[in-house]
Amino acid sequence: MKKTILFGSALLFAGMFMGSCKKDYTCKCTKTYTHPSSSTTVDYSVYTYKDNRKRAEDRCNENESTGSDLGGDFTINCDIQ
Repeated sequence: MKKTILFGSALLFAGMFMGSCKKDYTCKCTKTYTHPSSSTTVDYSVYTYKDNRKRAEDRCNENESTGSDLGGDFTINCDIQ
C-alpha cells in the first residue's frame, strides 16, 4: 500500500512540473497607417496573458487585423514581448 501511495505521489509531483508553465506574457500591438508616399506606425495596445507561451502567442496574433478609419488604411501587428 505504501508503494502505491508513494508511486502515485511521485506521478502527481512529476505531472506538476512537466505540464505547461503558465506565466504572464505581454502582447504589444502597433498600428501602421499606409499612405501613398509614406507610412506611420504608432503604439496601439498592450495585453497581458497568463498562459503558456504557445497559447499566449496564438491569443496575441488574434489581435492582428487590417482595415481603414479616418486616418486611412491600417495594419495592426502584435508580438509577444
